[in-house]
Amino acid sequence: MKRVFLVVLDSFGIGAMPDAYSFGDSGANTLKSCFNSGVLNIPNLTLLGLSNIDGVDYLEKPQNTKGVYLRLCEKSAGKDTTTGHFEIAGVVLTKPLPTYPNGFPKEIIEEFESKTGRGVLCNKTYSGTEVIKDYGKEHLNSGDLIVYTSADSVFQIAAHEQKVSLDELYECCRIAREILKGEHAVGRVIARPFVTEKDGSFKRTANRRDFSLKPPKKTMLDFIKESGKECVAVGKITDIFANEGITKSIFTHSNSEGIEALLNEMDRSFEGLCFVNLVDFDMLYGHRNNAVGYSEALNYFDSKIPKILEKLQDDDLLIITADHGCDPADISTDHTREYVPLLIYKNGITSKNLGTKNGFDIIAKTVCDYLGAKCDADNISLIKEVL
Repeated sequence: MKRVFLVVLDSFGIGAMPDAYSFGDSGANTLKSCFNSGVLNIPNLTLLGLSNIDGVDYLEKPQNTKGVYLRLCEKSAGKDTTTGHFEIAGVVLTKPLPTYPNGFPKEIIEEFESKTGRGVLCNKTYSGTEVIKDYGKEHLNSGDLIVYTSADSVFQIAAHEQKVSLDELYECCRIAREILKGEHAVGRVIARPFVTEKDGSFKRTANRRDFSLKPPKKTMLDFIKESGKECVAVGKITDIFANEGITKSIFTHSNSEGIEALLNEMDRSFEGLCFVNLVDFDMLYGHRNNAVGYSEALNYFDSKIPKILEKLQDDDLLIITADHGCDPADISTDHTREYVPLLIYKNGITSKNLGTKNGFDIIAKTVCDYLGAKCDADNISLIKEVL
């Protein structure tokens, strides 16, 4: 009974890709910024080969590693969550998803206001924590929704939970998702609820929801499901893939909940894929330029690796990777165009460095090959080299 546990450390880049300059990300390196924070302590990830990957020349290298390791270069024209996850699942996007550095067009906002029955505030590129600071009171007074975007292909809607119920906010997101098609088909519409703290300031809650663009073709999730096996989605995976190809969804609010869900699934008998996204790295630390917090979150995940390895059965495959970078020490709060690590472990395998390979879709090919599912990703499987 073969199982694959695929864990995405959201935004855990390991160095600028050759074309990073064209994205404004020359010199970006999420892992190195965490190392430079002085608090990084990840002995288990280094044991799995992280410090021996090409280009990682600043971490201490163990005498013996116990996994197969390499770095991947993204094929798709982007550096966002949707693009990265789609490519991991076998879908390469050659055309960048639309972005709106000057806000959304008038016709989009007017249709959104008409269909939701609420006005719109902001409609600019903004930091998520700053936008509620600047527009929160006006929103409470007027009931208008705070709409904003970022360097990514996102339409974000912020609303106070006592002013706009979560059900209404989620419905507003569904309306926006329906409007944003064709040339305006953004990667994600994101609900960003917030509340008032005791001191009167505003704070975002864990009730975020993502309403993603449907993949343009079948992904590894669909192929695994069609083969009669399970495809378990943990964290925001269900949202990212618009529930396509999912047999079981486990929504979580933090890395700790996501890791706990992973461990629980490892105790369950099933055949197929358990696909996990750990979002705190990106959401709480990368976008907030908090290298210390990012490092501490990595330390926490690293501390759970022995328990994860302990639960691996002989036919289980563990894969740890990322979807893009988000350097917590650069001058912006945006994602960064970086290589991502690929760490693969199975009981009894021989540790080796597979160098640098092109395309996150190598993961889809490898996972489907191992599980005996069809996959039309235009890449190679690593199973022969791993086993």
